[in-house]
Amino acid sequence: MKRRTLLLVAGAAGLAAGCSTPAPGSGAAADKRKEIDTAVDKALADLYRETPTAKQYGDKAQAILVFPSVVTAGFLVGGSYGQGALRKGSSTLAYYSIGTGSVGLLAGAESKATYIMFMTPESLSKFQASSGWTAGADASVTMVDAAASTRADMMASGAQVLGFVRGQKGLMANLSLDGTKVSKLDL
Repeated sequence: MKRRTLLLVAGAAGLAAGCSTPAPGSGAAADKRKEIDTAVDKALADLYRETPTAKQYGDKAQAILVFPSVVTAGFLVGGSYGQGALRKGSSTLAYYSIGTGSVGLLAGAESKATYIMFMTPESLSKFQASSGWTAGADASVTMVDAAASTRADMMASGAQVLGFVRGQKGLMANLSLDGTKVSKLDL
């Protein structure tokens, strides 16, 4: 049991070390921006190729917050972390991190892509003006399931903020982003 605890602590320390961001204006920051932008481009292309509904919503969105790889790991106590960019068309407006903590029956690790689409100018303005935005508290995020019925699709069409989550096997259903914290990165 002590060995497992030691491995868990070492893994958490490694995850935290990998989550650091370089100083703004440094060459490392420029490299990080380029790395994030490349991953965001690929994640959006994958989503749109696999889910035509997402492309339709994306074309109407004011901006899209894309986190290409949100890693969740833990054993009983866990957390998620990822970095991404806010896109308006093909332009990056700013860089952000996403994170959440959880307690429960957790074991292992997984990676998923998370997309948050701001469908109205008001929802985008509120997000950009916040110093730390939390899904469910600062805005309700309507999760879209690609396999959903027409009724669910119609509910999403009136939402101010839409969310998609893609795992290794495609779009994930029955998820919630409530409690997920999004913070601006200084890159």
